[in-house]
Amino acid sequence: MLRDVIPATGDYWLRDARVSIGFLDAPDAAEADREGLVRRDLRIEGGRIAAVEPAGTAPEEGAVPMRGGQVWPGFVDGHKHLDKGHIWPRMPNATGDFAGAMNAVMSDRGAKWSAEDIRARFEFGLRCAEHHGTVAVRTHLETYNPENPTSWRVFRALRDEWAGRIEIQASSIAPLDRFLGESGEAIADLVAESGGVLGMVTRLQGGVHDELPADFQPMLDRFFSLAEARGLELDLHVDESGETGARALREIARTIVRRGFRRPVQCGHCCSLSIMPEAYQHETIAACADAGLSVIVLPMCNMYLQDRAPGRTPRWRGVTLVHELRAAGVRVSVASDNCRDPFYAYGDHDMLEVFRESARILQLDHPFADWPAAAARFPAEAMGLPERGRIAPGLPADLVLFGARGMTELLSRPQSDRVVLRRGRVVRTALPDWRELDAVLGV
Repeated sequence: MLRDVIPATGDYWLRDARVSIGFLDAPDAAEADREGLVRRDLRIEGGRIAAVEPAGTAPEEGAVPMRGGQVWPGFVDGHKHLDKGHIWPRMPNATGDFAGAMNAVMSDRGAKWSAEDIRARFEFGLRCAEHHGTVAVRTHLETYNPENPTSWRVFRALRDEWAGRIEIQASSIAPLDRFLGESGEAIADLVAESGGVLGMVTRLQGGVHDELPADFQPMLDRFFSLAEARGLELDLHVDESGETGARALREIARTIVRRGFRRPVQCGHCCSLSIMPEAYQHETIAACADAGLSVIVLPMCNMYLQDRAPGRTPRWRGVTLVHELRAAGVRVSVASDNCRDPFYAYGDHDMLEVFRESARILQLDHPFADWPAAAARFPAEAMGLPERGRIAPGLPADLVLFGARGMTELLSRPQSDRVVLRRGRVVRTALPDWRELDAVLGV
C-alpha cells in the first residue's frame, strides 16, 4: 500500500502525481487534462514541499511512485459547528426541518451543555477531521448568552492543545437582535478577547429566515460598528431558507461598501438567492462582487433541511447560485456545516465527502476546472491562512494522497485508503468509535 512506502525519515520525491490546477500558483491551464489535472513530481524536504516539477523530473530509484494518483493539500473546513456536534442520539430533530432543528438544539443546550460535554463532542469532531486530512477549521460557537461562555472556554483550550495538528478558528453565532444594547457589547468583547471572528444569523430571536424586519438596517449597522470598534472579521449565516423575503445578502454587501468596511467578510448559506427574480439575483451578485465578500455553501445540510414537508417530495436543492457568483469574481467555498446534530443527522467531518456531494448537488463538473480549490485554497484565503490550501514550494508538506487518478475515480468511492501526510510523514490515526460518546450522550 502507498502508506507503507512513504519514508519515516529523510527526504523523498512523490513521482508522477496528478494535481488540480486549483491548488497550483499560476498554473498553465493548457497543460491540464479535461478534468483540470496536471502531472507533477513533488520533492519533500524537511517536512516542506521543496519543489513542484513536471512529471518525469524525479528519479525512479528511491521515489514514492504515485502512478498518476492525486495529491491534494490538507483540507480546510471553513464552516462547522463543533460545539453542537453529535447530539443527535439524545436530541434528534423530530420534523427534520429548520424550525425543528432550532427547537431541538435550544432544548439540548439548556439542559446538557457542560464544559465536559462540549469538550468531548468538540474533540471527537476534530479527531474525525484529522483522520480524513483536514488541517484547518472555522467553527461557529453558540453565543446567545455571553455571560456563560462555556463553548468559548472549550475552544480556547482545544485551540492551544491542537496547535500543530489542526488550526482552529471560532466565530460567534447569535440572532442579529442579540447584538443590540449591552448583550452586543458583551458578545463582541468575548469574541475579541478570544481572538475570534464576529458572527451572527440574519434572523431575529425565535424567528426564521424570512421577511427582513423594518429595523433590519439599523441593527446591521450596529453589528458592523461592534466589529469596527474591535478590528474583527465577520462571518454571517445569511438567508438560510426558501423564502423570497429573505434578502439580507444584498444589504450586507451594500453595507460593506457604504461603510468602507475593510476586514474580511464571509457569508454562509445564502439559500434564498436561488429562488429570487432574475434581476434581483444579478443585482445581489454584483453587490457581492463589489463588496469583496466570500460565500461559503453547505449543500449537504441545506438539502437535508430545506423544502421539507411530511409526505411531499422536495422541489429544490436549497443551495445558492455558486456558478453565477464565481463567474462574477466572488470567492466560493464548500464546507461540512453540522455533523450528527438536529441540523444534519449525518456527516463525519470529511471534506472529501463534502466535495464529492457538492460536485453532484451543485454540478461542479464537466468541467471540474479549479473547483477542488473550494475545499482547500478558497476557504484558506477567506480565513487568512496563506500556507493552507495550495501546493507550492516552501509550503508545509501537509498533504492527502489518493490512489485514484481521475475525478470520477476519486468521487466514486469514499477513498478510505487515502494517505494523510503532516510535515511529510504519514499520520497513522484511526477514526474514533461512536461508542466513545455513549457516556457523554447518556445513551
